[in-house]
Amino acid sequence: MWAQTVAENLPFYALLSAHERAQLQGYIQVLLAEKQFIGCGGLKVTLEMKLVIAAVSALLLLNQQNQDFPRYFSKLRSILLYPSTYTTQVSKWVSPYVIEETTVTRLGESWTTGNLVLSWAQVKRDMSHWQDGHNVILHEFSHQLDAEENTVSGVPRLPSRAAYSTWAKVMTAEYKQLCQAVLKKKRTVLDSYGAINPAEFFAIATETFFEKPQSLHRQHPALYRLLKNYYQLDPRQWFHRF
Repeated sequence: MWAQTVAENLPFYALLSAHERAQLQGYIQVLLAEKQFIGCGGLKVTLEMKLVIAAVSALLLLNQQNQDFPRYFSKLRSILLYPSTYTTQVSKWVSPYVIEETTVTRLGESWTTGNLVLSWAQVKRDMSHWQDGHNVILHEFSHQLDAEENTVSGVPRLPSRAAYSTWAKVMTAEYKQLCQAVLKKKRTVLDSYGAINPAEFFAIATETFFEKPQSLHRQHPALYRLLKNYYQLDPRQWFHRF
């Protein structure tokens, strides 16, 4: 069941190298063993659901640069699954004495306190629409990588001081470029949601890197090179062959 489920949901699975497939299988086993999957809103979590989420999130772990201290989303303990969209209360200060509470509908969210939330309906949609630029698993789990530095700021843990300098230079320029494009209502391969803040930009950039690698490389070569170096993967070689 494992191999069939993974192959059905990662259409490029057969195009991974034998070493990468072995890595992926190992990461899936670790994630299934270490993370708790909890059904919410009446949803009964199945092994297939766990496998899909573990397999897609494990793509972010392949070819890790620091094999002595591998990342397994160290701050994440529980993955909460809702049948479809869910609502949450959001509070914000609108004046020094007034807090405004609104109800927000969401497809997923990630917390630094150990929880990650996903809509299973959205997960299923994403699995059947690879290359549309949207993937809630990649998005929310990239926030978990970001959180490994104890703050969600769009800067994950990097291997060296020089890497942080390069990251800041490229990401700052690309983030500003997206913000300007959004203000001018220009279309871009990067979703406008990434203009909210640098943390969301990193998550959106990660989605696009894995979902639309050719377009990202063509329109934002510096950003693509940065993510290629970080993830140690080049998804362009997967998508032109299926």
